[in-house]
Amino acid sequence: MDQVEIFKALSNKTRLQILNWLKEPELSFPDQAVYGFSDGVCVGQIQQKTGLTQSTVSEYLSTLQRAGLVKSVRKGQWTYYQRNEEAFAMLSKLIQTEI
Repeated sequence: MDQVEIFKALSNKTRLQILNWLKEPELSFPDQAVYGFSDGVCVGQIQQKTGLTQSTVSEYLSTLQRAGLVKSVRKGQWTYYQRNEEAFAMLSKLIQTEI
């Protein structure tokens, strides 16, 4: 767990908002319900909710993924993202014990 990468990833308001939305994807992305949430939320849904360009959202998601905070699954032409809850548990422990 690279602490610097994690805190860099968390230092952007939109990336924090994406993580918050992915915490309860059923509430944040109701249009995704048609496809289910087992693989996560489609990047297109995230992009639409942010109102940002596809390239910006992809860059943000890549940053979050490099930090280990989200996981992705590729299905055909679509990529789905979900939070990596194990990483959040480790981050919480790190903050409680070391910082």
